[in-house]
Amino acid sequence: MILCDELVKIYKMDDLEVVALQGLDLKVADGELMGIIGASGSGKSTLLNMLGGLDRPSAGKLQIDGKDMLRMTEKDLVRYKLETVGFVWQNNARNLIPYLTALQNVELPMLIKGSKKRTRATELLEAVGLKERMNNRLTQLSGGEQQRVAIAIALANSPRLLLADEPTGSVDSKTADMIMDIFRKLNKEMGLTVVIVTHDTELAQKVDRVVAIRDGKTSSEILRRIPYEEMNESLAEEEKTQQQNDYVELAVLDKAGRMQIPREYLNQLDMKDQNKMQVKLVDGQIILTPAKQRDGSSAS
Repeated sequence: MILCDELVKIYKMDDLEVVALQGLDLKVADGELMGIIGASGSGKSTLLNMLGGLDRPSAGKLQIDGKDMLRMTEKDLVRYKLETVGFVWQNNARNLIPYLTALQNVELPMLIKGSKKRTRATELLEAVGLKERMNNRLTQLSGGEQQRVAIAIALANSPRLLLADEPTGSVDSKTADMIMDIFRKLNKEMGLTVVIVTHDTELAQKVDRVVAIRDGKTSSEILRRIPYEEMNESLAEEEKTQQQNDYVELAVLDKAGRMQIPREYLNQLDMKDQNKMQVKLVDGQIILTPAKQRDGSSAS
């Protein structure tokens, strides 16, 4: 569904250039439910905007559902945003019109596209658990209910890709779990590809794969050892008490064989004032140790 190959994005402001993405590589399979995490300034929001057709790459390759995003015309981009991708924002105001009912909000994208299907809008609101609330105005709905309306709106034109920007960032943990259950249901029952962008490192507990972005590059992946849909109730209960054993983190190498070492690892090795490490291959394992000077002290 998504292929990013050495993706670069440079923003120019007056005489200043800011490199938001610097050679990012990423693959997302059709029908996958995955997360992208990263600190502020890591490049995850820039990536989300390009996946949604809201911004164009500066260089590299970006293909979504077989479409070359670098070669699209403005007309192609409009069609892409109407037919291929759906957005769920953390700020509900970007999805919702407060003086309309939930049902009218979901119908609106269909009207913009040139069709009106009340049955479809009703089905979507039922799918997100708002069957009894669809005729309520947004002011009569809780924050979690409004976010579920936003999900239904994003699905109104039957997209193949759903992008969610911090979808649980403004709700409590119980509501966040409910929203994640909706994403899993949509992914499983509709075959929808879902990409969730967040700063929440605990997202790995709720999806099967999480990609971490640092400094505009893909730095690591966190994989669930047992896919979520294969977990029965006993495994799910065990997961709550042994979460640290249910995931494996993999470093991502770029095409030049480079990798990013997590900052917390470097801090534990007291590498704050050093930029050199000794690399050894021992019994099929790559061993990294702080470089030493001839007198035995750490290299500066």
